[in-house]
Amino acid sequence: MTKSDPNRVLRRLPLVVGGLGAVLLLINRFLTPELTNSQARGDVLGVILSAVLILTGLIWQQVQPRTPDTVELIGEEGFFLAADLPEAVKTELAWASHLLLTNTVTRSLIVYYQGKVLLRRGILAPKSEVIPGTILKRVLETQKPIYLVALYVYPGKIEFDYLPENTQGVICQPIGAQGVLILGANAPRSYTKQDENWIAGIADKLAVTLGE
Repeated sequence: MTKSDPNRVLRRLPLVVGGLGAVLLLINRFLTPELTNSQARGDVLGVILSAVLILTGLIWQQVQPRTPDTVELIGEEGFFLAADLPEAVKTELAWASHLLLTNTVTRSLIVYYQGKVLLRRGILAPKSEVIPGTILKRVLETQKPIYLVALYVYPGKIEFDYLPENTQGVICQPIGAQGVLILGANAPRSYTKQDENWIAGIADKLAVTLGE
């Protein structure tokens, strides 16, 4: 279910008040049989105030940040760790995934390393196997992250069938040269630059741990 923008009414308020004021001034002018000097001055002031309110409302529509619409991801909440991992690695993967799920907009998370899924956590899709598509292969080859800010507009979204089907945004963060940290969000354009730096730091730490 999509959540509405809580600032929508606030952003539209100057437009509504300014427009209403302008209409009332126009009606008052038409209904006034004889215009006095004081009323003319009042009308001029009213027109200016209405224009300022309308202009403010238009500016707010453009510059006020909107809270991205969020959805409830389709899937079951779960936590999977590869059974053959050392306990120290399991602990670090559990720690890293917990931090990402609780401190960023991430709702689904996968660690893919050396051709295997080591971890799946959060809201999980029915499919558990990760078959690298064009985007994932590019991340592995270039060792550079890719952030798909609104997954639904990308034709390549079909390769992420191991994430919930209504995932809104995806970050593919390389884990060294042999793996990828795949993060799914429940809102488009929701990861900040600080989030991206945080994710990159955790991926670098996992690369050291998994490489040992």
